[in-house]
Amino acid sequence: YPSEFLVQKITEDNQIPLHLHVSVSLQYVAGLKGNALVEFFHGNIAEVENEELRHLMWSSVLFYKTPNVEVMACVLLSTKAIYFLLDDSFIHADEHQSEFWTKENWDCDNSSFHLSCCFVLKLNDLQSVNVGLFDQYFRIAGHSADHIVTCLTRDSYNTHTFIQQLMAVLSLLARTPSPEPVDKDFYSEFGSKTTGKMENYEMIHSSRVKFIYPNEEEIGDLAFLVAEKMDCLTDLQSLNILLYVLAFQVNHTEGSAPNTSLLQPKTLILTSSDLFLFDEDYVSYPLPDFAKEPPQRDKYQLADGRRIRHLDRVLMGYQTYPQALTFVFDDVQNQDLMQNLALDHFGE
Repeated sequence: YPSEFLVQKITEDNQIPLHLHVSVSLQYVAGLKGNALVEFFHGNIAEVENEELRHLMWSSVLFYKTPNVEVMACVLLSTKAIYFLLDDSFIHADEHQSEFWTKENWDCDNSSFHLSCCFVLKLNDLQSVNVGLFDQYFRIAGHSADHIVTCLTRDSYNTHTFIQQLMAVLSLLARTPSPEPVDKDFYSEFGSKTTGKMENYEMIHSSRVKFIYPNEEEIGDLAFLVAEKMDCLTDLQSLNILLYVLAFQVNHTEGSAPNTSLLQPKTLILTSSDLFLFDEDYVSYPLPDFAKEPPQRDKYQLADGRRIRHLDRVLMGYQTYPQALTFVFDDVQNQDLMQNLALDHFGE
């Protein structure tokens, strides 16, 4: 029986982001309040009778085996496992899913019966948690490719809250400590990595789960990549990444209703001279230990890039978060955005 404060907190968190569409089955879950939500968890999701529901979060998720399919999920953290209640459209979204989800028949004759797929990652199988740049996402990794999933929160607050709750739950696990060396010398004592202290931006929790945070080299690598895409027009030393944010590019499809739009996940990077949109692989990097070869695609792939000096105006919507921004550029006649200009009228 969770406390009233916890039930109230879980109820407040049980809200689907307005800009994302989900199936009827997940809409049903989002409509549950208070004790009804806790009873739903124990009656339909929980695998052990005595586990407690500690945290609930709605987030887009990516699986290591299907890095191109982003799906909405209700993420439930208990004292035993992390449950990902998935949108049922995910099962049919990719041809390779037939191997990943070994179920015989997902179609039901009864139209009022809605099925959701639940992916379970037991806390005992958890090995590491990689936090993305500026806490925009985090990747949870187990011992195999089936046990790697990335949560694209696109919100540093949600990322921070989940990580804090996860650490608290992991502290309850009784795991056998790592064996100590028989004869301790000065160097092994001084260089111990099981003290829980931050070393190389990697924190080893008391449950032996690694929490890995991005270091300055990642920003440097990203700046170098951006400089490459700018065709060496800018000195790398003077290049500053002002903003890194996970966003959606809105593509209005022809023939559709005026209010419907297609959201494509993009990484937006703003420098002092350019605005870039990248297609980023959030789940394959850094490479897990079992990976024998690098992924099929690079971590960052340039989708679009524009000069700030060509920016004519920025249109802002009046809706609440998430905010919609429209960037209007006046460089229509110059289709080759990244061409090397021999004469730069705006620079020295």
